[in-house]
Amino acid sequence: MTATASELDSPLHIGKYTFASRLFVGTGKYAGFELMRECLEASGTECVTVAVRRVKLDGAPSENLLSFIDEARYRILPNTAGCFSVEDAIRTAHLSREALGTELVKLEVLADPKTLLPEPVGTLEACRALVKEGFTVLVYTSDDPVMARRLADMGVASVMPAGSPIGSGQGVLNPNNIRIILETVRPEFKIPIIVDAGVGTASDVSIAMELGADGVLLNTGIAHAKDPLRMAVAMKLACESGRLAHLAGRIPRKLYANASSPMDGRIESAKGIPGE
Repeated sequence: MTATASELDSPLHIGKYTFASRLFVGTGKYAGFELMRECLEASGTECVTVAVRRVKLDGAPSENLLSFIDEARYRILPNTAGCFSVEDAIRTAHLSREALGTELVKLEVLADPKTLLPEPVGTLEACRALVKEGFTVLVYTSDDPVMARRLADMGVASVMPAGSPIGSGQGVLNPNNIRIILETVRPEFKIPIIVDAGVGTASDVSIAMELGADGVLLNTGIAHAKDPLRMAVAMKLACESGRLAHLAGRIPRKLYANASSPMDGRIESAKGIPGE
């Protein structure tokens, strides 16, 4: 019997939560809630992000995002997307805890609407406050290893360095920095490193996972694809294949060819005649 991806891997632990899937998928930007629901299912994700400031979480079922998310199947990860100040981010985290009954939060404190890059000082300040208040914080940050270390030292549940700017589709622009974070921050603080933002297609996910990332979070790459449902499946398979490739270990890169079959010795044919 062929082994499945989950059988060849171990679960992902974030705080007190455990996930078999290492793909985290957003719920925004879809053409409709029905399509979103189909794509979430196709992606195999077990954790979905919800931008509390930007979606309707009450009212008529047809207008309520939560009506289209099976909470028995998915863990909801509220995020502070759209927050450009420490105060807004903390307020949104409190709102999400009250509205969704969870201490989980993906913290984003953004610098400006054009670049959507993380504001480093504000991120540190909001992170310190939310961890102190008992939130399980997954924090979006730049790919700066020094910043990642400072955030990890505050007691976050996961550091989430950006592969590239949010929604840009540029993939992992600085694999060296991601690798440094994986090789220094993760072993010391024993927390997962999840690449967040910038995914454009399945190969971007594979690259992040082959680097050794513990997971990938994406939204636009699926929601704005020409065929979101097909892309959701592609992202699922890319996450699994990239993870297994990392665990398997790639062969060393070599400048010159290395024959896959022996160059010395003689090969006997089926009739017992020595091969040439």
